[in-house]
Amino acid sequence: MGKGRENVVLFPFMAQGHILPFLALAQQMERKGYAVTFVNTPLNIKKLRESLPPATVAAIRLVGIPFNSSDHGLPPDSEDTDSLPYSLSLRLLEASIFLKLPFKNLLADLIKEQGGERPVCVISDLFFGWAADVAHEFGIFHAIFSITGGFGMACYCSMWLNLPHKNTDSLEFQLPDFHEAGTFHITQLTPAVLVAGEEDPFTEFQRRNIHAWSDSDALLFNTVEELDKTGLTYFRRKLGVPVWGIGPLLLPVDNGRAMISPEQCTEWLDKKEPNSVIYICFGSQNTISASQMMNLAKALDASGRSFIWVVRPPLGFDINAEFVAEQWLPEGFLQRIQDEERGLIVSKWAPQVEILAHKSVAAFISHCGWNSVLESLRSGVPIISWPMAAEQFYNAKLLVEKVGVCVEVARGTNFEVRQEDIMEKIELVVGENEKGREIRQKSLEMKEMLGDAVRDEENYRGSSVKAMQEFFVAALLKKEQAIGTA
Repeated sequence: MGKGRENVVLFPFMAQGHILPFLALAQQMERKGYAVTFVNTPLNIKKLRESLPPATVAAIRLVGIPFNSSDHGLPPDSEDTDSLPYSLSLRLLEASIFLKLPFKNLLADLIKEQGGERPVCVISDLFFGWAADVAHEFGIFHAIFSITGGFGMACYCSMWLNLPHKNTDSLEFQLPDFHEAGTFHITQLTPAVLVAGEEDPFTEFQRRNIHAWSDSDALLFNTVEELDKTGLTYFRRKLGVPVWGIGPLLLPVDNGRAMISPEQCTEWLDKKEPNSVIYICFGSQNTISASQMMNLAKALDASGRSFIWVVRPPLGFDINAEFVAEQWLPEGFLQRIQDEERGLIVSKWAPQVEILAHKSVAAFISHCGWNSVLESLRSGVPIISWPMAAEQFYNAKLLVEKVGVCVEVARGTNFEVRQEDIMEKIELVVGENEKGREIRQKSLEMKEMLGDAVRDEENYRGSSVKAMQEFFVAALLKKEQAIGTA
């Protein structure tokens, strides 16, 4: 740890979609001159040490915190959601409460090691609402960092707190404390919310956790004020604490797991016309049903358009197993697209940032996980949404209804998506029609807006740069006050 530098402690939930944005935040703070202590369970820390460049490992202090998955009814060595089925992911979430005491011991050790000097702040995951109590025991400023956008997370929290669909016979309803979000349909709710109830343990966890956020000194979101003011305002009103949009954070590029190199992708894309290729990826934890996969393949085939598709085995199969094209794609499909040099099928992982940044990419068929949304908007690429879990349905709602950079093709994995509908939505976004031109123009405006938010120049300071400065002013002030009263 750098001598004389203020120390920031970061503690994400054990999932790649959480760890990577926290890592991006760690790198940004380290570049701003702060010492960073990055906390996680032992196996996740081990993976980070092995996968990160040596310079990053040297700059950021990686610290393991005791955790034994077997103690919590989980398979041995299961320390992140990527290695677990959804049902056990919920168990990992509930087991994370048992990290409270080890985390308290870790903070005590850090302070002792630094001769009584407290960290300037603790920034914990949105699922670790309990961390505020631990930080405050030591007089440390605490913030929740939400890896999501403000609007999607506001809808998500309001759904869990109010369960509005339980209070009406209608298929459509509004959120009692977030009318600005508009009308929701029952098909925009995940299975977990649909079955939620007062006695449900997961509902209890969500409510307890969300209520604990108001114990924090601040909330940080990986978003931009100008894009997401409605959602950020919801939390300011609801929790009464400062809320800052500090994104978009540039996620560390994880090409170590990619089955194809960025160079191979670029070489393939270079042969294509500008704005002609469809990119399809449903994130690291989602997959679609076998029938949906078949219809999507038929639509891509019949559209005649070039595409890159990141595939995983369909629902009901091990998501991390080998993808068997002959089993799950139409007969002759793979050979046909290879012969015509029209499609790339990539198993599990692809260098997404590089693909989206390429001028040949016209649209992104996405599950609307927030990291993917930001990567698409940063490159000015319109989105065709196919949300599946968590707050993805609400991210899609924001992009379709409020931002105008997206059309929806399907909802969830039970949705019977038709080949014709997929083709129609692709043509709507990338074809020569008024709606397509409007969506593409809005996407370019979003690219500029997100770029402006992180600009830090002598005569211009973007909203996210200002937000980060304000956050540290507040954290340092609390530290000075704690010293003064000690």
